[in-house]
Amino acid sequence: MTDYLKYLAKGATTGGLSRREFMGRALAAGVSLTVASHLFADSAQAQEPKRGGHLKLGLEGGSATDSNDPAKFLSQVMFCIGRCWGDMLVESEPLTGQPVPALAESWEPSADASTWTFKIRKGVKFHDGKDLTIEDVVKTLQRHTDEKSESGALGVMKSIKEIKADGGNLVLTLTEGNADLPLLLTDYHLVIQPNGGYDDPSSANGTGPYKMTSFEPGVRATFERNKEDWRTDRGFVDSIEIIGINDATARIAALSSGQVHYINRVDPKTVSLLKRAPTVEILSTSGRGHYVFIMHANTAPFDNNDLRMALKYSMDRETMVEKILGGYGKVGNDFPINETYALFPEGIEQRAYDPDKAAFHYKKSGHSGPVLLRTSDVAFPGAVDAAVLYQESAKKAGIEIEVKREPGDGYWSNVWNVQPFSTSYWGGRPTQDQMYSTAYLSTADWNDTRFLRPDFDKILLEARSELDEAKRKEMYRDMAMMVRDEGGLILPMFNDFVNAASKQVKGYVHDIGNDMSNGYVATRVWLDA
Repeated sequence: MTDYLKYLAKGATTGGLSRREFMGRALAAGVSLTVASHLFADSAQAQEPKRGGHLKLGLEGGSATDSNDPAKFLSQVMFCIGRCWGDMLVESEPLTGQPVPALAESWEPSADASTWTFKIRKGVKFHDGKDLTIEDVVKTLQRHTDEKSESGALGVMKSIKEIKADGGNLVLTLTEGNADLPLLLTDYHLVIQPNGGYDDPSSANGTGPYKMTSFEPGVRATFERNKEDWRTDRGFVDSIEIIGINDATARIAALSSGQVHYINRVDPKTVSLLKRAPTVEILSTSGRGHYVFIMHANTAPFDNNDLRMALKYSMDRETMVEKILGGYGKVGNDFPINETYALFPEGIEQRAYDPDKAAFHYKKSGHSGPVLLRTSDVAFPGAVDAAVLYQESAKKAGIEIEVKREPGDGYWSNVWNVQPFSTSYWGGRPTQDQMYSTAYLSTADWNDTRFLRPDFDKILLEARSELDEAKRKEMYRDMAMMVRDEGGLILPMFNDFVNAASKQVKGYVHDIGNDMSNGYVATRVWLDA
């Protein structure tokens, strides 16, 4: 069985999934009815995951500025922390990326997909003992539509015109039809909170499998198992400790010595070293994540498209994948979509390293003098080395790049989305629409390339409501070309998510949705002493 089907079997074994749910998910993952039936039967004989123990994760990405308000989640650490204590309305299948029920147990669109009705699950309690109500759901979504919330999901939520309750159901009316709406609600910022989080957005009072017991931003967070969890197919360890370890060498040492059970953001250059440890297992997952060099297209000197094109042609992508990813990834083409997305735009010529074209555009731009690039070890594994490689490849085109190494603490608040040229990463999103809406729509808070194009916005909104897949695919192709040829994005590589764990860790699910088993690592695994 695949890892995901083992995970489904685990859910069936522990009572978290009914036969109907198990069969539906297995079929959605591409398994035949006959095989799915056998898998369900086999799952009854499967070994039940072990419960108990204290799971310790050493994670890169924490900062002293981290907030426990889901609207403001930025880092890898907060992504994982939020999955421990909170739930969304909808989750996504690890293998297919298709939407599956969570706090919404079912949904139904109108004929034009402009109105959606979600049936909210009953019998669910928040950690403080209060029942989850439809009002909590309505308030949560309303808060994330408010610009004052500074929500990372604001770009997605702006398409929702009305949020209301209808008995025990949630009814969402959109400004236009959107066949992807359930997937958009998987956004990790949209954690359902009591009264929508208006009273205390940072309380960590959720419906998730673990209750937060302490939180020191950028340092550590601790959790105890929620004994009243509404699901039985998760939350196998008794307690969790998430420790912020931004230094890559320190993370490796912590795992190798047994101080932690799991680490993220393993630099591919260290994989061979880690493989020598008999107690360690490398966990590599392909997905939608990408490492980027981002220019503010509305800020001098990057408001000159010839300079942007010169910098794009100066990037040696093949060398980046080889040297920085160690082969754990694929070459990128300066737009944030790869083959894992539905309606991927095919036939777009791959941009290659071309010093002559870079020199041509650089001369045409009229720019002279060094171009300042800010980077940090926390931007992505190997980011500083990647910046130096880029500096060398650009020299052959006569372009001088000045690399400034910034401290990790505060990088996400002081550099990313603030300074005009820097390194960063994206974990991808469930749909093309959400990826573009989050980072390329003119009004998006996380438009970190300052791509401000009304014509692009218009196509994005039209594609969202287009039910003809052929037409929609062509629209996505047009959007990709605009970002690729006129935007401020340099996307040299789609990275595999490379993490590592002690062999005591069992049940890890490889999830294309995002890194660290789509953030659910701590809630899905168990310990085998």
